[in-house]
Amino acid sequence: MTEPREKAMAEADVVAWLAANIPEWRLEDGWIRRTYKTNSWKGTLMVVNTVGHLAEAAWHHPDITASYAWVEVRLMTHSAKGITDKDLFLAKKIEEVVQWQPGSETDNTLEGTPKDPRFAYIKYD
Repeated sequence: MTEPREKAMAEADVVAWLAANIPEWRLEDGWIRRTYKTNSWKGTLMVVNTVGHLAEAAWHHPDITASYAWVEVRLMTHSAKGITDKDLFLAKKIEEVVQWQPGSETDNTLEGTPKDPRFAYIKYD
């Protein structure tokens, strides 16, 4: 006996969830998408590897397009032919990890990269 397919969410529900939780992501052409700007190929590779690690751990795999100074991540549940909770929760985790910066008021043990362009790798929002 096979398990039932997951049901895709309504477009309006996806848009509302993104706006409330990860507004940097957008729904476009049946995918939820986010483009991360980086400072160099090094930053691009770091973002791709981070997304790859999270996706593999979640067993839910995005489409990724990478260039010298940007990475686009696209998520959709193919078996549902649309967006499901899997996509939304993986996108939220990707956003949390890629945008994380040490040295904040709540996390000041780690200092973060120097404020020197030679060491910059991602352009934070």
